[in-house]
Amino acid sequence: MFDRQLVIGRDSGTGDLVQIAADKSQRILVCGKTGTGKSYTLGVCIEELARLAEDILLVIDAQGIFWSMADANAVPSEVDKLWGFDRNPRPFLVNLMVPGDPVERFGDREIVDAMGQKGIHIESMRLNPSDLTPEMWCDLFDLNINELQGIMLFKAVRQCGRRLGRDFFLDDISAEVDRLSGLDQTKEAVQRKIDMAHDWQIFAEDHYREIWEILKPDYVNILDLSVISQGRYGLRNLVLAVLATFIFRRRTIARRREALNLPADTKKVWLVIDEAHNFCPSGRSTLSKEVLIRWAKEGRQPGLSLLVASQQPAAIDSEILTQCGIRIVHRITSKDDFRAVNSLSQDYLGDGLAAQIKRLSGPGEALVIDDQQETVVSTQVRPRQSQHGGGSA
Repeated sequence: MFDRQLVIGRDSGTGDLVQIAADKSQRILVCGKTGTGKSYTLGVCIEELARLAEDILLVIDAQGIFWSMADANAVPSEVDKLWGFDRNPRPFLVNLMVPGDPVERFGDREIVDAMGQKGIHIESMRLNPSDLTPEMWCDLFDLNINELQGIMLFKAVRQCGRRLGRDFFLDDISAEVDRLSGLDQTKEAVQRKIDMAHDWQIFAEDHYREIWEILKPDYVNILDLSVISQGRYGLRNLVLAVLATFIFRRRTIARRREALNLPADTKKVWLVIDEAHNFCPSGRSTLSKEVLIRWAKEGRQPGLSLLVASQQPAAIDSEILTQCGIRIVHRITSKDDFRAVNSLSQDYLGDGLAAQIKRLSGPGEALVIDDQQETVVSTQVRPRQSQHGGGSA
């Protein structure tokens, strides 16, 4: 049987390989302050998942750095060390998903052409308005469904769904608002919000396209959210919420079919989120937070795995953190972050976790904590096979 292990690095003391089991659904946290190698380690994990090439791999890239995986690592000092891990420098197949028009988002046709010359498959991704529930549309504009604007938008979206199924778009919602009875002032306010949604250029305008059609097996699927601003309405969170909700639903159906020995063509999914504190923050709501908590808590059964990374683990909601049975912890110094990581400690860790974290010094040094194995291993993370795009300019 193929060894489904993620090779992370070597034990700093014994030199033994440090590996993470990937034979079942996992929840993993990677954290560390700036400059300690958090993004680099996340890249190593993505490479290992891509090597297995059995599940759909979706990377949420808030910084626009992971497209560089299309190039092989060319740093001599790192390449020389790769052979000791039975790895070689190599590029990875990258499917770069861009919300909206890629040329407009990157601001330069030459950038898009240069990425294409590297073999990067660039995919324009637009959300289907029908993939948002009436409640999600109201949440998007922070409308109360018990107040006039919220009631009108809710009714309009619901009526579109009933009349047109999944094949309705922003203009259909607008036309439905016009047909509803209500104050002209309320209609005008809702229409302004629909016009705003048009201006965002992230919604499909003329045909429904399943999100599953955009994800490519055997590729590193990277959703580049750096090209759109978060803004007042949380557009980055919206895009992630729609994708995660759709995937969760599809995998739940597929799992039932598998249990009944029926054919199912929907693969299991690894969702990798960099800067995760922006999408599932502690102490406040976002459009994506609820579905990510559900993914973390309920996603094991349908085969949904989660890997979250952050410089600020304390800023991630505790309902996500407490599900992470594996933590890769680089050096942290914030008292809040110490408390957040230490609060996840199990009995087998004793009282020395904080001291072990403080002893971490150089970039690439981390503690790999595995609750199932009840181990904590001081680890030197292996070199990257592909080019690291997270360095400073």
